[in-house]
Amino acid sequence: MTDPGERLRNSLAADQAVTADFDSPIAMEAMRATRVLHAADQDPFPAPGRIRVVTIANQKGGVGKTTSTVNLGVALAMYGLRTLVIDLDPQGNASTALGVEHTVRTPSIYDALVGDNTLAEVTHPTTASPNLFCVPATIDLAGAEIELVSVVAREHRLRRSIEAYLHELPAEERPHYVLIDCPPSLGLLTLNALVAGDEVLIPIQCEYYALEGLGQLLSNIDLVRQHLNPGISVSTILLTMYDGRTKLADQVADEVRNHFGELVLKAVIPRNVRVSEAPGYGQSVLTYDPGSRGSTSYVEAAREFAHRGVGLPQVVAPPKAAPPPPVAAPPPAMGPPSVAALVLGEPVAGPAQRGRHAT
Repeated sequence: MTDPGERLRNSLAADQAVTADFDSPIAMEAMRATRVLHAADQDPFPAPGRIRVVTIANQKGGVGKTTSTVNLGVALAMYGLRTLVIDLDPQGNASTALGVEHTVRTPSIYDALVGDNTLAEVTHPTTASPNLFCVPATIDLAGAEIELVSVVAREHRLRRSIEAYLHELPAEERPHYVLIDCPPSLGLLTLNALVAGDEVLIPIQCEYYALEGLGQLLSNIDLVRQHLNPGISVSTILLTMYDGRTKLADQVADEVRNHFGELVLKAVIPRNVRVSEAPGYGQSVLTYDPGSRGSTSYVEAAREFAHRGVGLPQVVAPPKAAPPPPVAAPPPAMGPPSVAALVLGEPVAGPAQRGRHAT
């Protein structure tokens, strides 16, 4: 079977044979694809200064979270960077797109969050690249939020699993990137991802309702930073589903760039039918149609994202995961609600109600 990375290079190299007028859209697109190819050979993706644990989040559905997680992960892996994708969405779409089985009995992220499995025990290789691994999600994950309600330090379950996983791996096998694909909600699963991550990448579609609900997400990230994970920050905004035929797409892109400034990647992901078709074949767009606009755009976005990680401070080794804390004592009669309650929008319980969850 042809290596996907070689397929990408062969497909893009074929565009060099285009003999049409170089002012035509087709020829310009071929030249763009060729530039991506030559950049890959002459300027490979640099390794980050430390392991980057990136949470891809936006509670609005259909903005390209999973698509971006998968294709950025594949691009990073194809260009030499070890990458782990954690599928935290019960729908398991990232697992499907990476060709990883996620039936009910498949060892999955559910077993690491709710059960006793280590992350290493639920990590699977992918066919997209030998550098790419995936922790799949199964339908069992849909009930995880209910099962975790009474668990001590429920917000830290994913973070501790990742820390233990990184500590146990030899240095040469540790991933350069851990990408966490969140569900389209602000529930306990997304909260776990925000506590586990060092940075947040927010995909924003170039459409009318693009910024709807974004304020709530940013507010919750700020709450998590203040109380649960002081290292978390929004590092990247990725514009997706850009349609250059409409003025609206340009208006939304301009508004996002004016508001978020340098956080927004210069690379933009266009609307592209190949991007939509690829998951149906259990592939990323980079392996499904390497020369498509969707593929070259994700390569450009991944390259830009990778270069942003070069200046991060070096970490020799991740800290060993802290042991689980003892079972919490019953809460006092009076006191503020937990941060999780504030983030998740839970009602502030009275002493008797809180006591029921402390058992």
